[in-house]
Amino acid sequence: MKQEEKTLDELPLNQKGYIQKLNCTGNIRRRLLDLGFVEGVPIIPVLVSPSQDPRAFSIRGTLIAIRKEDANSISIHF
Repeated sequence: MKQEEKTLDELPLNQKGYIQKLNCTGNIRRRLLDLGFVEGVPIIPVLVSPSQDPRAFSIRGTLIAIRKEDANSISIHF
């Protein structure tokens, strides 16, 4: 079975994906790593704001809201 690769902002609501790579640098990269966004961790988008940005993701038992521009820099597979 071939795994599909996308960015986190493309992951459908309530579908589990796995973090593959962070394609960002600097403070945002450090912040995401500190929040547990590391390779292989499962992540599920569970809430979307009325304006579609930000979205809330369930990761490691925590709900974290991320802006679309930041979610676009996180590669996932599912």
